[in-house]
Amino acid sequence: MKSRNLIDSFNYAIEGILHAFKTQRNMKVHFAIAILVLFFCLFFDLSRVEFVVILFTISLVLISEMINTAIETTIDMMVKNYNPLAKVAKNVAAGAVLISAINAVLVAYLIFFDRVNPWTKIILLKLRESPIHITVISLLVVVFLTVILKVHFKEGTPMRGGMPSAHSAIAFATATAITFMTANAFIATLGFLLALMVAESRVEGKIHSFSQVFLGGLFGILITVLIFQIIK
Repeated sequence: MKSRNLIDSFNYAIEGILHAFKTQRNMKVHFAIAILVLFFCLFFDLSRVEFVVILFTISLVLISEMINTAIETTIDMMVKNYNPLAKVAKNVAAGAVLISAINAVLVAYLIFFDRVNPWTKIILLKLRESPIHITVISLLVVVFLTVILKVHFKEGTPMRGGMPSAHSAIAFATATAITFMTANAFIATLGFLLALMVAESRVEGKIHSFSQVFLGGLFGILITVLIFQIIK
């Protein structure tokens, strides 16, 4: 009887994880990032303590997101009308997820930055010295994307809504320009983090969809790379 109850408890726990993964967009993002980080761990000589810290950090983010989901579901079940206390509870739970995510970024920076920085410098130098055919390919990709966007996504205004996101394009273009001008991995990282925050704000504000923001950022990066290739 005990073994059956134990198996049932295990199955219920798995169902809870699967439910959070299927219904929560942020949970999918956390899982994708976790898999990516664990994959990169294969290529770095991490100590046992560093690997344990990474596993604990990943677990903390996933657990926080699941607790947040449980709290939101419980509140939605109990409260049918707007209640300021329910809002406070949801905001506090979301704040816990944010703190765990910020902690994860700091842990990743402390563990990986010194290992990734030399690679970043090599990539930047190669990109700045890349041959002309890279510029031609970039131009063709931008033209191709522009044609698709103009034909299929005639919606919104130049600065609000529609495909692509102008704010995301400008933000990522600025971050790319900073990268070329400084050739410093840390400053480049800060620039792209700010660009990501701009893109995230457009999605969270329901002004753009994820695809509009993604293509806008990609468009801005390609255009800026093209310009720097021409004037270098």
